[in-house]
Amino acid sequence: MLSLGRLPVALAILAGALLAGAPSNAQSRDWPTRPVRFILPLGPGSGADITARMLADRLMARWGQPVIVENKPGGDAILAITTVLNAHDDHVLLYSPTSSFTAHPLLHDKVPYNVKDLEPIARTTTTLIGFGVPASLGVSSVKDFVAKVRAAPGTLNYASATGANDLMFASFLKIEKLDMSKVPYRDPVQPINDLAEGRVHAYVGAYAILRPQIEAGKIKMLALTNPNPAPSMPNMPTVTQEGYKDLTIDGLAGLFGPRGMPLALRQHIAADVRDVLSDKTIAERLTALGLVVSPGGPADLANALSGQQRDVAEIGKILDIKMAQ
Repeated sequence: MLSLGRLPVALAILAGALLAGAPSNAQSRDWPTRPVRFILPLGPGSGADITARMLADRLMARWGQPVIVENKPGGDAILAITTVLNAHDDHVLLYSPTSSFTAHPLLHDKVPYNVKDLEPIARTTTTLIGFGVPASLGVSSVKDFVAKVRAAPGTLNYASATGANDLMFASFLKIEKLDMSKVPYRDPVQPINDLAEGRVHAYVGAYAILRPQIEAGKIKMLALTNPNPAPSMPNMPTVTQEGYKDLTIDGLAGLFGPRGMPLALRQHIAADVRDVLSDKTIAERLTALGLVVSPGGPADLANALSGQQRDVAEIGKILDIKMAQ
């Protein structure tokens, strides 16, 4: 039993412990104190860009501060990531598909940042990733496409949206022993017109940016690369259902902050993001754009990111690429 003589000491210790936790909680309540910037590694019109702008509009009203979306494509997403990390500012956040950077250790001899410096804040959506071809190519399934490429080795080409998508498609080609050349693009939105006109023969990227040309009848989507079927697209098979599991990659997207950003603050932001995404109007708009609303907190995003990193590491083994240190 605690003696009366020791009670003041115990109370002092308890008060000190409570005060030690106060700055983080107070910071989450006071944040933001100035405009917030969402830095995106993709250009306008991408699925991530559309989502970020919807979130920014609603969060601005909730936070009482401007939320500015800045597109910084190029540099294989490194420009956007280093912009966030070099700012050392919890008001400068990265909004990005994780596939934009999970492949960096395989694509670069030396990565100019440490992915551990990105603190996961909130999982937002899963982008539906489509495997598209020109309608003029005359194929209607992944099996038809494989047969077409096999019959004309070295004559067809492809483009992709992000590093992980790119490596996934390259590993698929190696597994299937298919010969195609890659056409590089600075921004994932740019090759869509070339795909529609038949100058590019395959593309793996967000359904949101493929959709206008699909509806125009110029692009044919063969399958989704996501592991699970999309409730909003019941007639569209996944690549696994088509018999090509090696083409699988998910479209995880989320919000990240700089190293040292307090967990309480990240949880506070994630709760606000979850509330915005729970709005029926927002959810319906995102679903119509080919996105699956899948909000989650810092731990959810961290776990999903780890899973994609493991998948990309396996792709590296298939392609015999050594991971950068």
